[in-house]
Amino acid sequence: MTNRVRTIFIALLTAAALSGTAGAQTPAPAALIQSADLAPLGIGLEGINYPYPVHYLDLTLEGQPVRMAYMDVPPAAAANGKTVVLLHGKSFSGDYWGHTIATLTGQGYRVIAPDQIGFGKSSKPDIRYHFDILARNTKTLLDSLGVTRAAIVGHSFGGMLAVYFARNYPETTQVLALENPIGLEDYRSAIPPQPVETLIKTEMSQTPQSFRAFMAAFFVGWPPVAQHYTEIFSRVLQSPEYPRWARVSALTYDMIFNEPIRHEYRLLKMPVLLVIGQGDRSVFFRRYAAPEAIKPLGNWPVLGRDALKELPDGKLIEISDAGHVPHAEKPDEFDAALVAFLATRLP
Repeated sequence: MTNRVRTIFIALLTAAALSGTAGAQTPAPAALIQSADLAPLGIGLEGINYPYPVHYLDLTLEGQPVRMAYMDVPPAAAANGKTVVLLHGKSFSGDYWGHTIATLTGQGYRVIAPDQIGFGKSSKPDIRYHFDILARNTKTLLDSLGVTRAAIVGHSFGGMLAVYFARNYPETTQVLALENPIGLEDYRSAIPPQPVETLIKTEMSQTPQSFRAFMAAFFVGWPPVAQHYTEIFSRVLQSPEYPRWARVSALTYDMIFNEPIRHEYRLLKMPVLLVIGQGDRSVFFRRYAAPEAIKPLGNWPVLGRDALKELPDGKLIEISDAGHVPHAEKPDEFDAALVAFLATRLP
């Protein structure tokens, strides 16, 4: 074991929770890693196995050739002719949808789960990131796969993207499902904007223990998915390409802050399901504001109920004892809510 790996291992075992970008809840268990491989990991996550085969779509963005990773999983039961697209969150990638994919394909759905450009196994180009670009990439992927109509499901950052996609491509979006979507409140009301250089500095100062605390803030407990992504980050941090990873992370945070879309919920004409983990108190960018300024933020149960009032055709499911990622914390309950919604509202 190298000194660098030994340092990370000890830090992960003994570090107390530090203040992160999200909120603070139950800290993760101290024994975070038992027999994990802490060898350096490339920023394309080449050594990480996804639950289903990964394919790639070639794209060109700002003159740069890039590759978009995705899983395209056929029905495991009699096909119903319908497609569901799953959009991941900011600190995650498409692999954390494994349980939901299995449930949906077992119901006869085709499921497509991409890693957005800048995330997971996809390319990490240094470009100007905008939700419209990510939505267009997703539409290009669906076009390449012959999908003209689909249910669009988005979690967290993916929920913001799902709303952009639905607004840009309503003819493709049959129904919309949003799981604890970022954007239910406009952080600009309480948190000052930060230059990209500051966001990059924050990402470059990350340690395994600070990321562990950041990840713990998303959950009521400490599910396997939290350990999985903390281990991935601890390994990517050792990569010589980590500065590129950090810059892309900063650029996508800048996109989230500067491109809110909550004000357009009233314009969503398709059926919309909101699923909100009632234990979520996440406040992104909290480190950049005084505690008093962000005190009113992060009340996700209230945010969900307020958003429902503005949806022309909305339904709200509240999941107790779950934080920011209900589909990982309460997978059976989340999947049941999603399947019931699709069964009754997806044409």
